[in-house]
Amino acid sequence: MLPILQIGPLAIQLPGLIILAGIWAGLSLAERKAFRYGVNANDLYNLVFTALIAGIVGARLFFALRYPAAFISSPLSLLSLNPGLLDLWGGFAAGFIAALIYGQRKALPFWATMDALTPGLALFAVALGLAHLASGSAFGAPSDLPWAVELWGARRHPAQIYEIVGAALVLLAIWPGRGILLSDQPGTTFLTFLALTAALRIFLEAFRGDSTLLLNGLRSAQIAAWLVLAISLWALGKRRGEAFRL
Repeated sequence: MLPILQIGPLAIQLPGLIILAGIWAGLSLAERKAFRYGVNANDLYNLVFTALIAGIVGARLFFALRYPAAFISSPLSLLSLNPGLLDLWGGFAAGFIAALIYGQRKALPFWATMDALTPGLALFAVALGLAHLASGSAFGAPSDLPWAVELWGARRHPAQIYEIVGAALVLLAIWPGRGILLSDQPGTTFLTFLALTAALRIFLEAFRGDSTLLLNGLRSAQIAAWLVLAISLWALGKRRGEAFRL
């Protein structure tokens, strides 16, 4: 694990740097492959940029609404670069709404746009696994397997490695022009990615040591993943059914 990259007097948070690199690489890949889905690369770039800005602002504002006392006493904290002062779900909601508004104004086709974004999302998922590996987060459960790694005072499943390999396989599965289980029906690429990612999460959670457990040992992330898998498979079947009727 290497959470801090020390370059002379400069200390760089490596996980954050990997995530930024993942966003840049994912967006670059999506732009290059956008033409395959009939989406303008510039519109796609502006859509993502708008969503990112709105997401960051929204994440900070939602966090401030949850903990107003901290920001009333120190208003400049709203401009802090500390990622711990961000509300993940609030940021996601703000970014999603901003993306929808931009897409409607530009008359971007919803399913084709989601397909065009998918290669970038899949590549970012690989980068996220690398960030987890660098920080030591998303760690595995204790294990005595030969490939277990020493982390946080115990030998554990290398869950971050599982995550990286799984995300890379999903990326190969939906790679534009070479992906498996795909058709030309708009939405197929995105929904296939969603289903595969949900199935991967269900598998990975069995090896995680930091999961939130509910009653009877059920993992909250697995329950959410099962729901996403069911919805994406239903939508995928519906999209393919529409293709057969055309």
